[in-house]
Amino acid sequence: MAEPMIEYRDEIAGHITRVLEIEGDGPPLLLLHGFADSADTWRMVLDRLSRTGRRAMAIDLPGFGTCTTIDPDAGILEQIDDMVAAATVRLAEEAGQDVVVAGNSLGGCASLRAAQNPDLPMVAAAPISPAGLDMPVWFSLIERDPFLRTVLGSGLPIPPPVTRLAVARLYRTLAFQDTSAIPPQVLSTFAAHLQDRRSVVRIMSIGKRLLPELRDPFVFEDVRVPVLLVWGDRDRMVTHKGSRHILEALPDTRYELIEGCGHCPQLEAPDRVVDALLDFAPIPASA
Repeated sequence: MAEPMIEYRDEIAGHITRVLEIEGDGPPLLLLHGFADSADTWRMVLDRLSRTGRRAMAIDLPGFGTCTTIDPDAGILEQIDDMVAAATVRLAEEAGQDVVVAGNSLGGCASLRAAQNPDLPMVAAAPISPAGLDMPVWFSLIERDPFLRTVLGSGLPIPPPVTRLAVARLYRTLAFQDTSAIPPQVLSTFAAHLQDRRSVVRIMSIGKRLLPELRDPFVFEDVRVPVLLVWGDRDRMVTHKGSRHILEALPDTRYELIEGCGHCPQLEAPDRVVDALLDFAPIPASA
């Protein structure tokens, strides 16, 4: 029987954010989204995990989704690190077990950075298409989009439905290889958080601040938990060739390369992602 998913708002590391959570057994999963995304990106994975009886929690990260805004005077990765650390500690205390921290893109970067923190109750890290391994191309791809250039360069009001439609189209084009496999509600949910010029400008401003921080965000020798690396071989935003940095530095890493998949395997190949996560960090036989 599937566990019900609950959605609520809570304060984590000083931010008021949104949480999607399912109850269950085994090492709990903390799920982190990517740039401009939200916890909603994990709904299909959470649905599948709920049928296996596995506990998991997804959160909106600072400045994204419905979470409160980031501090303009502090580093973005630092603020994300603080929230991830607080969420990891809370989830471990509630579950009574150490946590698997998994994340896509920017969230994948955050999961690897969490694995460097010796004070966190983590059993494993599972970065999925992580940012921060090679110079990212995703921001330039976004900036070159004709509609976004119009939005950013014009002071004229643009109706929210038009903005949402354009954002959904760009997301579909850049993030996925097999767009036929993506339910329409996935696109509309993503676009719901970027529905006017002000929100688009704010996100692009965060992106510009974030790029320098992603140039060298890891200290691999400090990673002290097992790592599962998942990537799509058709990722146009963060090429899977960046995997070499992790595999060379952490040769015991388990690597799952998903054929015919783009930047968001949790949406394009959720069954493969769930199978990889559960095989990597299974529920103990005594649970």
